[in-house]
Amino acid sequence: MRGLPHRMSTLAEIEAQVPALRRYAWSLVRHDQDADDLVQDCLVRALASLPEIEGNGITPLRPWLFTILHNLAVSRWRSLRRRGQTVEPESANLTVAPSQEWTSSAREMVDALARLPPDQRQVLMLVSVEGFEYREAAGILGIPMGTVMSRLSRARDALRAQMEGRRRLALRLVQ
Repeated sequence: MRGLPHRMSTLAEIEAQVPALRRYAWSLVRHDQDADDLVQDCLVRALASLPEIEGNGITPLRPWLFTILHNLAVSRWRSLRRRGQTVEPESANLTVAPSQEWTSSAREMVDALARLPPDQRQVLMLVSVEGFEYREAAGILGIPMGTVMSRLSRARDALRAQMEGRRRLALRLVQ
C-alpha cells in the first residue's frame, strides 16, 4: 500500500502525456485511427513495464514514453513492408479537410510539414513541437545528437522555404 500514491502520480503523469503522444503518433502515421492504435499500444507497453521503471528511479518518464511510441512505429513500418504493403509517406493523401477553425496559413504549415522527409519531420516534432532537448530526441530516435541538429536545421530551412513559396536551392558542386 506504501507505493500506491507514487503509482497514482505516475499514472497521472502518463495520462498528461497522451495528447503529446497522439500528436507525435499522428506526425508519424498521419492517420487518426492508426495514431490512436499506436498510442494505445504504447500505453499498454508502458503500463506493463511500469514496475521496473518505477523501481530504477532514473528513467525520465516523458522521453521513455516517446521512445516506446517511436519504436512501435518503426516496428509497424517494418511489419507492413514484410507483408508486402508499402508505406511511403510521400504518396499518402496529406490534405487537410477545410474547416472554419483552420486558417489558410495553418493548412499551408500542415501541408509543408507533411512534405518533409520522415526523418526531418520526426526531429522537428520532437524538438520544436514537443520541446525535447537535442539529447533527449537523439535518445528517442536512437541517433547521434549531431544528426538531430542537422536534420532539425534542414527541416526548418525546408519549412521556411515552403512557407515563403520558394524552392530549396540545390547545392552546387564545388570543385
